[in-house]
Amino acid sequence: MKGLIRPLERLLGRLTSRRGERWLGIGALLALAVSGVLSLAIAPPDAVQGNVQRLMYVHVPAAWLAYLSFTVVFIGSAAYLLTRRGHWDRLAAASAEIGVLFTALTIVLGSIWGYPTWGTWWTWDPRLTTTAIMLLIYAGYLALRRLPESPGRRATWSAVLGVVGFVDIPIVHMSVVWWRSLHQPATVIQPGQPSIAPIMLVALLWATLAFTILYAYLLALRMRVGRLETKVISAAFLPLPREVGGVPGAAGGGGSPRPGVPAKPASRGGEVGGVPGAAGGGGPGSAPEPSEIEAHAAGVEAVHG
Repeated sequence: MKGLIRPLERLLGRLTSRRGERWLGIGALLALAVSGVLSLAIAPPDAVQGNVQRLMYVHVPAAWLAYLSFTVVFIGSAAYLLTRRGHWDRLAAASAEIGVLFTALTIVLGSIWGYPTWGTWWTWDPRLTTTAIMLLIYAGYLALRRLPESPGRRATWSAVLGVVGFVDIPIVHMSVVWWRSLHQPATVIQPGQPSIAPIMLVALLWATLAFTILYAYLLALRMRVGRLETKVISAAFLPLPREVGGVPGAAGGGGSPRPGVPAKPASRGGEVGGVPGAAGGGGPGSAPEPSEIEAHAAGVEAVHG
């Protein structure tokens, strides 16, 4: 797997750049517009279910995005455990947030679709149950990232859960095969020819492509926000200069910023805003070492993605 990490890092860098983010946003908008036309105007209604079947063109792509998101969580978590590089942990966190969103959307749309066809909003069907478990696993993953624990330890624990939680993905997909289920079996990914009309298959595949581009755009956007959060919090750990805007002592460390205004006493232990060592001054409260800043940045990546 280590041989694949460098090419994946290059691809990730291109997709999450500002230029890549812009093109992904345009592509997602256009693809979703075409998907709406195919799903609502061109594809015919189902012969049995009628127009309610058109929910398939959102429900199935949303389920696919849940699978894709949690697969990326698995890849990012495994790569983080191998390399200890923060951008892999940030990738896993961002993808988990998107995956939880689309898993919840899958369950809601499935309930709306199930009521007129099954006569109930919810049943403890194997597919529904395993999907609900999947949602709980990754909601727990996001909750784990908020624990007030050591940043490095929290990132490691999250990565382990991201790897172990992936076991539920094939269980969800195969549940309609392994157990008796009200949920219909797969109509596209199955042995033999897809059991769906060609024009409906085209609309479904296009909707899946459009949602995949949307996922890539949301992932790039969330990772950029995560990088900005990391920079802001890491900057708070850097020592402030002794002179700001030509006024000696404006950043603390003695002196009065203006005549007639008493100097603000330095915080105990060289703290500024609760950040140890941010204002300098030597001793135990002096500026943190670069390794401490990197460790804090890794913790911010683990929490904020």
